[in-house]
Amino acid sequence: MPDLPYAADDLRSYAPIGDGRTVALVGRRGQIDWMPLPNLDSKPTFARLLDADTGGALELEPTAEYEVRRRYVARTNVLQTTFITATGRATVTDAMVTGVAGRLPWAELARRVDGVEGEVEFAWRIQPGTQLQTASPWIDEIDGACIMRVDGISLAIVGNNHGPAGSPDDGITGPSIHGRFTTAKDSRHVLVLAATEDEPLHLPNVDNVDRGIDRTIEGWRAWSREFSYEGPWSEMVQRSALVLKLLVFAPTGSMAAAATTSLPEDPRGGKNWDYRFAWVRDLAYAAHALVLFGLREETHAALAWLLRTIRRNGPDLHVMYTLSGDTATEVERFDVPGFQGIGPVVTGNPAQGQLQLGVYGDLFAICRTYVEAGNVLDIATGRMLADMADRTCDVWRNPDSGMWELPEIRHYTSSKMGCWQALNDAVALAEAGQIPGSPQRWAAERERVREWIDEHGWSEEHQSYVMYPGSADLDASVLLHAPSGFDRGERMSATIDAITRDLGAGHLVYRYTGMDQEEHTFVACAFWRATALACVGRHDDAIEAMADLVGRGNDVGVYAEMIAEDDGAAWGNLPQALSHLALVTTALTIRELIPEEKLRGF
Repeated sequence: MPDLPYAADDLRSYAPIGDGRTVALVGRRGQIDWMPLPNLDSKPTFARLLDADTGGALELEPTAEYEVRRRYVARTNVLQTTFITATGRATVTDAMVTGVAGRLPWAELARRVDGVEGEVEFAWRIQPGTQLQTASPWIDEIDGACIMRVDGISLAIVGNNHGPAGSPDDGITGPSIHGRFTTAKDSRHVLVLAATEDEPLHLPNVDNVDRGIDRTIEGWRAWSREFSYEGPWSEMVQRSALVLKLLVFAPTGSMAAAATTSLPEDPRGGKNWDYRFAWVRDLAYAAHALVLFGLREETHAALAWLLRTIRRNGPDLHVMYTLSGDTATEVERFDVPGFQGIGPVVTGNPAQGQLQLGVYGDLFAICRTYVEAGNVLDIATGRMLADMADRTCDVWRNPDSGMWELPEIRHYTSSKMGCWQALNDAVALAEAGQIPGSPQRWAAERERVREWIDEHGWSEEHQSYVMYPGSADLDASVLLHAPSGFDRGERMSATIDAITRDLGAGHLVYRYTGMDQEEHTFVACAFWRATALACVGRHDDAIEAMADLVGRGNDVGVYAEMIAEDDGAAWGNLPQALSHLALVTTALTIRELIPEEKLRGF
């Protein structure tokens, strides 16, 4: 087993597991290099992904050379990794354990090792990190129990047949505990980490945890039984739904954009952001998918959380909020090297204070989706939406930072399209009696927005919607407004061709002009292109693109933010909600628009 420190693996090697409060990333060598505690947006107690020396990790792997095969237990977020050596075979089951009544009040990571045949010697080590060089771990031994501490985090390590060593190590990289054991046919070995923050620490009973793994599997399967999607690429759609469920922050109902921070978009560094926040945009796409999947609880919880959060932090509509519903997202930098030495490492996100007009369209899309699923808005929400519609009328002429959170303030075409969507949905909600006020003003202003886009956002010379007036630059985010209904005709079709030509790399797509020199292709943009192809009636092209893209995730179907054009490597934060939401939306759109006979075999 390799000693610390060492460079982190290719991001494709990681598979997420979680419990509705945090997410752990499990690598193909059995190592867990990322796990914030107790919450997803806490400073990470295990962060070797960003800090190879003192970030901390949980290791578990055979001592001899081995091959790896892994999969999620069907219809769950419980991971099974099979290690095959020259002497035997054993399977590791990794789960964030849930309780009888749902999420446990503490974090409980369980690693169960079952011998399948022959013998396999395993070595394990648990080494908490410095929380990005802000705290120093130490070990307490209380009544024979080994308790590890990092700032306010308390960690207990218990097990069964796990072969712990007699005393903990306390080297230059910090304290750790370790052990070895050897599997045999039908043997079982269990290793458990339990954690709390600023509260008493529960010491789990290992037999209860063992049963808890099976209970967790059944809990995920019960959730999946409520999942109602039947159609093309169903396995990948369900996996994406399960990934998205991992990003739902159960204490509030919000959804994180990703499970990590500071994973670079480019090997030269600089574009390293914290995505452990709730974007209104992502919630809009998620609500659409959740409604169509029949997942009532998640849909209602996400919408209710968002509306409460907007009212509490109003009157302005913000781009993003913390998972607990606040707006304070001050950026803090940390003196650690970053993934493969590519910095910076940060918490917080500067996008929070930006004006992004497209967010108005996202908010109204959530509410319209909810209403069209047969639900009713409350009076306070109706009044707030009426005010937001009036606000959209007042601000749509302003320049903004655009969907891509750019420092250049401009009249971005996709932002105007988002305002059109907001007013279009506001009119529909008013006509349905869901929000007060007269929709005449909103309808009139909606047409003025369209006229502006027709005059300034479309280029006859380039035969495409351009990124902003007077520019030849292209922006893949305009593709979102084929499914929004703004344009499903010849202009959108021509824009798809221009984007394919200038931003495309096969079926992959860069975000906007010039990004091929600065970063990798953006996963969601590639799926947006496939969706737009379906919307404009180019069905064969849409199917071809989708068939290619659903194979671009890692070996267990997980997508990061970006994919390298040359070698298919994953870049950016992961798992990325927007990537999985785009996959789901594309599948749903294709199922809706393309004749069933064309989709047989998918």
